[in-house]
Amino acid sequence: MKRLADSPAAPADPAFSELLVAWQKQHGRHRLPWQQTRDAYRIWLSEIMLQQTQVATVIPYYQRFLLRFPDVAALAAAPVEEVMALWAGLGYYTRARNLHRCAQAVVAQHGGRFPSDVDQLAALPGIGQSTAAAIAAFAYGARAAILDGNVKRVFCRVFGIDGFPGQAQVERMLWQRAAALLPARDIESYTQGLMDLGATVCTRSRPRCGDCPMQSRCVAHASGRTAELPVRRPRKAVPEKSTVMLVVMHADELLLEQRPPTGIWGGLLSLPELDRLGAAADGETGSEVRLALAGIGQVATIEPLPPFVHAFTHYRLHVTPLQVLLSSREAMAGQSPYGWHPTGSLAQAALPAPLKKLLGLG
Repeated sequence: MKRLADSPAAPADPAFSELLVAWQKQHGRHRLPWQQTRDAYRIWLSEIMLQQTQVATVIPYYQRFLLRFPDVAALAAAPVEEVMALWAGLGYYTRARNLHRCAQAVVAQHGGRFPSDVDQLAALPGIGQSTAAAIAAFAYGARAAILDGNVKRVFCRVFGIDGFPGQAQVERMLWQRAAALLPARDIESYTQGLMDLGATVCTRSRPRCGDCPMQSRCVAHASGRTAELPVRRPRKAVPEKSTVMLVVMHADELLLEQRPPTGIWGGLLSLPELDRLGAAADGETGSEVRLALAGIGQVATIEPLPPFVHAFTHYRLHVTPLQVLLSSREAMAGQSPYGWHPTGSLAQAALPAPLKKLLGLG
């Protein structure tokens, strides 16, 4: 498979990599939990967790995962529900489902060892071209180009690349640049340096240009366009959606729904929603709630809780929560997605972060 990064169109620039490697060795990050190792499993786990997530947020999740799943075989053998529970709160839950699928694929197809070939890595679930290159570089010393969001920002500013980086033509140009800049040696320091520079110095807002090793050669800095580059995604109207969530309690137990494996909060536990229970809040809400819960129990009281808004990647969800106390409850059907959970065990349950916050769990 031919990669975009294989194109020779961009010029070589050895001074760029030399500056970056020297800066990283002196000023870069060296004490992160996943550094100082060649273990491809640990490197892969950190790279997946770090996708669209800050280092400080990732570290405790990374450490908990390793305690429970010390190697890829342990992760592959675990129930997906346990994986989702440990991931709960980290967001972008497709990553967790792909993490589990990838571990199983590594065990089944590669004998429990991550391949060193970038294309083979990229073919695994949840691993794209840039993540595959990072794993190959850090675990096996492979000379491979990365191009995550931080790296795109560095390249766009330093080389004055116009256009939205997500556009195919601009992304192709950035991959060509990434391949051309690869050094002949010190690939680990160079790759880490790109990540460090984008994450700690060449940040999206308030970049620390005075601390940047590329300041003297940065087109954006010289032309006063640091705030303009990279070009932002063209604005689109963000859809607004709304739902009524029910905090249904009986005898120190909470009613939760097991979400299907795909979709929003896929594979997690969630609060029942009025429309998912077969009722719509388009009339008298109390009557709708009683009707929706008729097969679950007898409603005693209904009290409103503070509403909140949660932003997903593609829309904003306006949540109206209602606390519902039952005076009695019915036996659950065997195949029902709803079940009762003791309130004392909710802190460890696979609940999305905004719902844990609503329930006072974090």
